[in-house]
Amino acid sequence: MANPYESPEPESVDPTLADSGGKGGSLIITLLSVMMFLQFFAWGSWFATLSAAMDTNLLGAFIGGAYASAPIAAIFAPLFLGLIADRFFPSEKVMGVLMLVGGLIMLSIPAVATNAAEFAATSADSLRDASGVLDSEKFLEQQTNENSSGKLLVWLILAHLLCYMPTLGLGNTIAFTHIPHQDQFPKIRVWGTIGWIAAGLMLGAAGWSATYNIFWMGAISSIMLGVFCFFLPHTPPPLRGKPMDVRSLLMVDAFKLLADRNFFVFAVCSTLICIPLAYYYGMTASYLTQTGFVEAGATMTIGQMSEIFFMLLIPFFFRRLGVKMMIIIGMACWVIRYALFAYGAPSQVTWMLLLAVALHGICYDFFFVTGFMYTDQKAPKAIRGQAQSLLVFLTQGIGMFFGYRIMAGGDLFGVIPLNLTFGKYGEQVVSAPRYVESLKEARGDAASTSFFESFTQMFSRDLPEGVDQGLLTQTMAEWKDFWLSPAIMAALILVLFAVTFWDRTKTAPRDAE
Repeated sequence: MANPYESPEPESVDPTLADSGGKGGSLIITLLSVMMFLQFFAWGSWFATLSAAMDTNLLGAFIGGAYASAPIAAIFAPLFLGLIADRFFPSEKVMGVLMLVGGLIMLSIPAVATNAAEFAATSADSLRDASGVLDSEKFLEQQTNENSSGKLLVWLILAHLLCYMPTLGLGNTIAFTHIPHQDQFPKIRVWGTIGWIAAGLMLGAAGWSATYNIFWMGAISSIMLGVFCFFLPHTPPPLRGKPMDVRSLLMVDAFKLLADRNFFVFAVCSTLICIPLAYYYGMTASYLTQTGFVEAGATMTIGQMSEIFFMLLIPFFFRRLGVKMMIIIGMACWVIRYALFAYGAPSQVTWMLLLAVALHGICYDFFFVTGFMYTDQKAPKAIRGQAQSLLVFLTQGIGMFFGYRIMAGGDLFGVIPLNLTFGKYGEQVVSAPRYVESLKEARGDAASTSFFESFTQMFSRDLPEGVDQGLLTQTMAEWKDFWLSPAIMAALILVLFAVTFWDRTKTAPRDAE
């Protein structure tokens, strides 16, 4: 598999575009920056607030399966790249075709989601008692067993992500092929984060965070990127003509790094910490919406904004604190974030909820970015690509998959239950369907607002007076118990890492070789 973290061989660089000081260099930087912007705009336009859109339409039973599609696709993406994309076809064309196909798949999702929501609404009406109260537990069970459109919705999301996930590696390959120096990559990659932020802000301005318009926005931006890819410079398959290296494809040599005790501890803790991480990605938008934030998509961009800020500080802290302390700080912030979510729930304390979102920058950068740098230090040059792929496989693949399944109280292969709880902590928010109905009824039809009026509401929290206060109290109590579970998980993993990781290797950002 092509290594997305290292520059390709010099002969693969287009000489007409490699001069960073000339017009060609400026053009390629611009093209690659637009590519990154559109790539993460297309993902951020729907993924961040998917749970809010599904929850609002009474499809909470399918949130876990929808989000678990991402790690499944991440596991299979390296195999696709190693077997096909990196050997037979130009990278920009493969990426273009995948984005076009993925966009077309997403165009079919709104109709399926609408059918699923209609079935859910009909089911809810049939399960109300004489006083009109919905039996939430029976409702969720019925949706899981009988809502065929809801199941199809999950399959379509998986199909889209199977197209999208390989483009993350392809985009890096295209970028590293045509930039003359690796140190130019961060200023290109940062446009991906800006694209994610722009998608969230646009959702907020349009009032679409919890609507099926997120799928239209994702589909259109995916198709736009697919067309744009065919205007990117030619990027030959990096492994064309080379024999199939099964060892590299299956990361055999990288797995040998696990014989190093400290790297083994790091790899295990990295995998485990992604279980509580899944709670943030999978449930934050739904939670913020239920606490009264008008546009959760825009509110969550605070996390990406802080991510950019702390990303710039990583080299400074890395040299002064070292790997262990950086990762400990990152894990500790995850504990604090979930504790803020939990204890901010009963009274919906705005500053606690916003601070929890803002901590995302430290949570992500101090752990993941530091982890990639540590892996780069530990791995011999010949297998650095394998080592980075192994880390992605363990974290974004295995860890996140189990995280999403545990988050939703799901199971493994329909046999092994994954409803991990600590007493009552971690139990599902079963009153959510009833509360969401009450919240929607209290809000009524939203009055049309201008762009600037919508923008001012993006970071505001407003629960309508007509919402059922008893149901609000019950639901927020359940959310408190729910968020304490990932807080406990993160704390236990933090202690495990602090006690068992003692790598004294001198670490610093690796110089270009």
